[in-house]
Amino acid sequence: MAKSESSSRTPEGEEKLGAVHEQLEGWVPGLASELEIREALEKAFDYRGDLTIMLKNGQKLEGYIFDRRSDGKSLADCFVRMMPKNQGDKLKIAYSDIAGLAFTGKDTAAGKSFEAWVKKYKAKKAAGEKDIGIDSDPLD
Repeated sequence: MAKSESSSRTPEGEEKLGAVHEQLEGWVPGLASELEIREALEKAFDYRGDLTIMLKNGQKLEGYIFDRRSDGKSLADCFVRMMPKNQGDKLKIAYSDIAGLAFTGKDTAAGKSFEAWVKKYKAKKAAGEKDIGIDSDPLD
């Protein structure tokens, strides 16, 4: 049976807004199988913080993953593209070259859902504030 829009409301009549995001900050996934590598790198692409990638040649790269090709038949056919933290050049890294992955940077999207924004807005409105604006947090 299809759910109606009213089923997305809580018992108090409040509309449920936003999406629940998985807490990944600090996570170091196991990359023992091809499936684990693909799943971890898919989560890395959705993550809104820096990651550390350890390559099989021993090199360690830290930066933001902004693109990926995950539909290749083999890991050698798949890649992520990274903007390294302290470097201007973008890197293309084959999944098959990755030995390890860690979600090391601050998740800049954590707690920033539309639901969190509405909650802050309602609290300010209830306190009697006028011209309410909720500014974004500094990125560091």
